[in-house]
Amino acid sequence: RTVKNIPKYASAEFYMDNVLPRIKEKKIMALKPFVDRLGYDNVPPEINRLRCRVNYHALRFLPEVEKMADVLVSRMRNHTGTSHPYMALHLRFEKGMVGLSFCDFVGTREEKAVMAAYRQKEWPRRYKNGSHLWQVALEKRKEGRCPLEPGEVAFLLRAMGYPKETRIYVASGQVTKEELTTKEELKPYRKHITSLAALDFLVCLKSDVFVMTHGGNFAKLIIGARRYMGHRLKSIKPNKALMARSLGDPFLGWGAFVKDIEVSHDTRTGLPEATFPGYDIWENPLTHCMCKA
Repeated sequence: RTVKNIPKYASAEFYMDNVLPRIKEKKIMALKPFVDRLGYDNVPPEINRLRCRVNYHALRFLPEVEKMADVLVSRMRNHTGTSHPYMALHLRFEKGMVGLSFCDFVGTREEKAVMAAYRQKEWPRRYKNGSHLWQVALEKRKEGRCPLEPGEVAFLLRAMGYPKETRIYVASGQVTKEELTTKEELKPYRKHITSLAALDFLVCLKSDVFVMTHGGNFAKLIIGARRYMGHRLKSIKPNKALMARSLGDPFLGWGAFVKDIEVSHDTRTGLPEATFPGYDIWENPLTHCMCKA
């Protein structure tokens, strides 16, 4: 049985009144849509503890997915025969994300024309005639609401002291997985895109450093899970608004840029931090899921 049209951020009472009776009757329920259905605020502590226990302890990936992910992690660490740490990068710069963001990015005139046509086709109501989008894109970049470009990510990592030899697993893409596996090894997972996403999730979860470049449930879940694991692993959430200001300043030298990055990202590496109303519990489970020392 499926319960559909569940309001986003619904209260616990909604589930008690509308879902629990059906679960008692049918034993198994499917909820559509599923993401972020239960609210974060004014939820009874015992309900939050239960949802945390389900998310971090009860739910499991299929054994074959876990096994393949362990193979990828092992190959990332031991690519040259010796053990090395590795970084996982969730690079949100695929065509759909770039188009949906309605941000302006570096590119040739031809590339910009192709993207404009793509946006006009996919989001005609938002695009209109396109004349108003330049100002919208400028404001979004100033506010840090645009995905980081690959070049900007390179600047960030170099400013944070990571050398060019750093081993990087690029999630949400095919390049890294295809370099680490054979076609036959990946064949069973290509049938379901969620299986490939599950592999990415586990490899990112177990990385020594995780870097997100834009929002989204995937990155938030990884950062939250790594925090729940004890804040031992670094998770970098870039300050995109500061980067937009710094990279847009023609008079800012490399040394000053590095200093800006160091200062602004000192507290953006997945360390414990207090939550506030409306905060995503899965990005920071500290208050609701973890005991106070």
